[in-house]
Amino acid sequence: MASKLPMAKPKTLRAITNPQAALAPWVWAALGCLLGGLLTVLTFTPAQWLAQGVALLTQGQLQLQEARGTLWQGSARVVLTGGLGSLDAQALPGRIDWTLQANGDGALLGLTSSCCITNTMQVQISPTWTGARIQITDTPSTWPAALLSGLGAPWNTLQPEGDLTLVPQQLRLQWLSGRLLVQGGLTLTAKDMASRLTPLKPMGTYQLQLDAGPSPTATPGLKLSTVSGSLLLSGQGQWVGQRLRFQGEASAVPEHEMVLNNLLSIIGRREGARSLLSWG
Repeated sequence: MASKLPMAKPKTLRAITNPQAALAPWVWAALGCLLGGLLTVLTFTPAQWLAQGVALLTQGQLQLQEARGTLWQGSARVVLTGGLGSLDAQALPGRIDWTLQANGDGALLGLTSSCCITNTMQVQISPTWTGARIQITDTPSTWPAALLSGLGAPWNTLQPEGDLTLVPQQLRLQWLSGRLLVQGGLTLTAKDMASRLTPLKPMGTYQLQLDAGPSPTATPGLKLSTVSGSLLLSGQGQWVGQRLRFQGEASAVPEHEMVLNNLLSIIGRREGARSLLSWG
């Protein structure tokens, strides 16, 4: 008796029992090309894309002009402006360089600049479900005070001169559901400050301290004090949400009251020899 030959499975049945057989070779080739193209775009994302993102995020007040390189390694000229439509602009002398690399917590940003950041400042950026966390290394940086003139009023009137040294102290920022929390501290030292509103140069050296403490808080404190000089500044305040609330005063040592009188009348509300400072 002749044996029965096994019947061949229909193509549709083979596709169900073996899913890989359902995809033709050209489909796999197309998926490979798509993945390779995506990796290429990510690898060679131009630095201009980062510049556009920074300008959009800061409403044009911080700009990365003449950007070169890629998102992962590049450089640009830092320019501060008064925002969209403003005629005020001030560029940082020299360029700022960056590197960006992915790690287990998100991305690590490295910043250097020949004029202002001699040691690499590292910024760890860690996304969360409701926002992001940013941690900055305790790397000091020194910036020209003249850069502030680009922000418009009142800096374009004051035309400040001097050096601004920033020193983070275990500074951490957290955005949680649109709320900013701060942890650690930041010290700003304004050394040998001067202004076009007075011939006295320098007027003094000042220190502004941001202190949030060891636990995250939405209301970090601020303290302004005079280190040395003829113009005396003091005050306290805190950030509340996205607003700064600050109360302080300015005065002059007796021998320089006349030469600083015009400046005192502009920076605050006069009350006798004092000028009252208030924001928020």
